[in-house]
Parts: sequence; C-alpha cells; structure tokens
Amino acid sequence: MKVKPSKSIITPPRVNVITLGCSKNTYDSEVLMGQLNGNKMEVVHEANNVRSNDIVVINTCGFIDNAKQESIDTILQYSELKDQGKIGKVIVTGCLSERYTPELSSEITNIDAWFGTNDLPNLLSAVGADYKYELLGERMLTTPSHFAYFKIAEGCNRPCSFCAIPLMRGKHLSKPIEDLVKEAKFLAKNGTKELILIAQDLTYYGLDLYNERKLADLMRHLSDVDGIEWIRLQYAYPSGFPMEILDVMNERSNICKYLDMPLQHISDPMLQSMRRGTTKQKTIDLVNKIRDKVPNIAMRTTLICGYPGETEDDFNQMRDWVEGTRFDRLGCFTYSHEEKTHAHDLVDDVSQEVKEQRVEDVMEIQQAISYDLNQQKVGNTYKVLIDKLEGDYFVGRTEFDSPEVDNEVLIDAKSNYVTPGSFVNAKIDRAEDFDLYGTIVK
Repeated sequence: MKVKPSKSIITPPRVNVITLGCSKNTYDSEVLMGQLNGNKMEVVHEANNVRSNDIVVINTCGFIDNAKQESIDTILQYSELKDQGKIGKVIVTGCLSERYTPELSSEITNIDAWFGTNDLPNLLSAVGADYKYELLGERMLTTPSHFAYFKIAEGCNRPCSFCAIPLMRGKHLSKPIEDLVKEAKFLAKNGTKELILIAQDLTYYGLDLYNERKLADLMRHLSDVDGIEWIRLQYAYPSGFPMEILDVMNERSNICKYLDMPLQHISDPMLQSMRRGTTKQKTIDLVNKIRDKVPNIAMRTTLICGYPGETEDDFNQMRDWVEGTRFDRLGCFTYSHEEKTHAHDLVDDVSQEVKEQRVEDVMEIQQAISYDLNQQKVGNTYKVLIDKLEGDYFVGRTEFDSPEVDNEVLIDAKSNYVTPGSFVNAKIDRAEDFDLYGTIVK
C-alpha cells in the first residue's frame, strides 16, 4: 500500500498591531483591527509572544521628541526581530511615518512598507486584505469594552505655532452625524457605555461639513443612543468655543460635566507667539463663563513650559494663574522644538533644565490643588464606572475623570464585589492627591 507524503500545514500569518501615542492613534488601530477581522485574518493587539510569520504593524506617534524616540526605538526593536527570523514582516504607519518616511527608510532598510495617517486601504492591501466599506463604525476595541474613544473628526485647521499635527494629519475633516450615530449604536450594542469624544479640535466640528459648528447637535444625537450612559468631551479648543454645548450638558444627564480644554499658556506675549487666537483676559473670561453656566463642571487643561522667549514674568503669570484658577485636572509639558512648525523659526532659548523645573513647579501647585479638591469629596456619594480589578482594589472613575489621565476611585475588593464595566454608587471615605477611596452604597 502506498502512503501519500504528508503535506506540511502552513499557518496563515497573524497581524500584531502595536499602538503608540495618543487616543487618536488608539482609535485608528482599532479601525485597522476591525478591517483585518472583517477580512477573516487573525489579529492581536500588542501580543507579548512573537511568531515567525507575524506581520507586525507599528502605529507610530510623531508629536514631540519623547514620543518620536519611543516610536523609533519600537521600530528598531521589531526590525531586529525580523533580522533574527523571529517575525515575518514589519509595517510602519501613523504620524511619525507620515512625517519622516524618507529619512527613516534610508536608515532602517528592512521595513517592508511605510504608510501615513490616511493610507488605510493601501496598508490593508499590503497585508493581503481588502478595505470593506460596509464595516463603517465596526472596530475591535483595545480598551475595556465598556468605554471607547470616539473620533468625530480628523486633522486640524488651527495655526498653532508649536504644533505639527496639521503636517501629519492634514486639514480638519468632520465625520457626518449619521455615520457617527451608526458607530455609536454599534458600540452600544456590544456593551459600550461611555463614549469619549476625541478629535484634534472638537469645537471646530461641523464647520467644514455643515458650514456651522455642530458639536451641540452631535451631542444630542449621541445622547439619544440607547445604552450610552456617559458622553465625555476631550480636546476642546478655546478660540471660537461654542457655548451652546454647555446647554446640552445641563439638559442631558448622560453628558458628563467634564471638559478638557488645552489652554497652553496665559501670558499675552506667549499666546500671541503661539498663535492661539486669544488673550489672557479672554481666556480668564471663558473659564469663568463655563463655570458659571455649569457650576459643578470638572475642567481639565494642559500647559506648555519653556516655549521660545518664555521669560520669568511669563512663567510667573502662568504659575499664579494656575494657583488662582484651581483647575480640577491639569497636565504640563516641556516645549518640543518641531521642524517645519512656525515656532521652529524661533530660537529655542529656554534650557531643558529650566523647562523641566517649571513643569515641576506647576505640577507641585496642581498636586496641592488636587489634594484640597479631593478632600472636599470625602463623605459624598458619586456614581462610579468600574474599569478593572487591580490588586486588592476595584478601580473606577466618576463622571469628572477620564481614563488613564485623571483621578481614580479605589474600592476595597475584599469587602466589596462588583463587575468591571458596571456602575455603582460609592461613598468617598478618604482621599489622596490623585486617588479617592470609597465604599459601595446601595
């Protein structure tokens, strides 16, 4: 009897997506993964193990120096694994690739393909997949399923002098309201309870598509989607701020009393050089108007220290303003001198040491503010969304906190049991600088 020779089984390649940078990149990776899944391909996110036929797709960040270096280091790491035969292909996409492909490809020569921020159909083709238009709104979440970053627009039309985003992401392009509602319904159907609205500039939404700002209308439409219990706004630009969105906040119980508005500085010379389209007094008036209209709103901002020409007086104005304004949440960053931006023509004349010291000074002030504001929460009860179980605690957030960047509520797992993704009422028993400790109440 003749025995047929056995055929070796060829395992189809797996696509391992690596995401670097901000929540906008997270969203883009999720859309890519949704397309790959729709093509019946095996796809994983940041798998710890590697396979010899893996296709690794690195979604890079090119925003500031530290982010660029992390992206380059990651590309080099997987480039070396490819040389060692431990993975099959390496493909690079995202902001760094959009901006620096000629320079990077001449130095790192074994990358299989480089793609920019708007090359999804071509990227899919490179891994043997088709772009499926019918998958609008469908993506594979890399966050816990109960919350999702929700990108409502791409690109930016703002002229900020320090920012390279328009170079990497292009002009502002709003997504149609009906498409976003469809996406929200798909997410809600699959267990998402919180939508975190993101864009380079939320408040510009609709101007390109409808010839008027439409963020308030979009918020109402999303608020009507069954199953969505929280809607949160991130990345709202102060110039031309549409005050009507605050009316929607007050009208709708499922829109969080939370606003992330990067203000960057307060000194008039700095705001003018940054090309922010506002002034110190207009910024102060805007913050006061927002707080008057939504008295219990939590406001988050981000600031830049060490911008070219920043004097001691400029910085002291910022420090005193932070101390007096008492933002609920605040992040602070050192200025990064970016090629081809308007500010790159200026002399980067503040030393790195001074930049870092100024950031430390601002964050020390904010730490004390956060501690004081958290102490005022002790004894109060809040609706809390449980994100995860970590060590001895269930970790959750109030409506006043975004994931990763803001305060957390810690609930003792030994005496309380809850399911991640569920809402509970928690009484705050004690508070630290950036953490609240609570007990579940019925």
